[in-house]
Amino acid sequence: MHASLLAQYVVIALAVALSAGFVVRRQFPQEVRRLRLACAVPLVREGRPSWLRRIGQWLAPVPQGDGGSCGGCNGCGPG
Repeated sequence: MHASLLAQYVVIALAVALSAGFVVRRQFPQEVRRLRLACAVPLVREGRPSWLRRIGQWLAPVPQGDGGSCGGCNGCGPG
């Protein structure tokens, strides 16, 4: 296989993977959130190396509000 053909296949595979990831994030946000939590929780446990905990914190989703908020800015207060 020629190098240029291999590079073409790699670029196409990367484009397909990125497109699929975008669609999954847009269509199934709660499932992506659960998957990120499932991957991040084991990494941030006590006793893990600091570099591994940083990866887990980066991977963890942003915390959601308390459930009583409107879903907007999460800064409920007098407007």
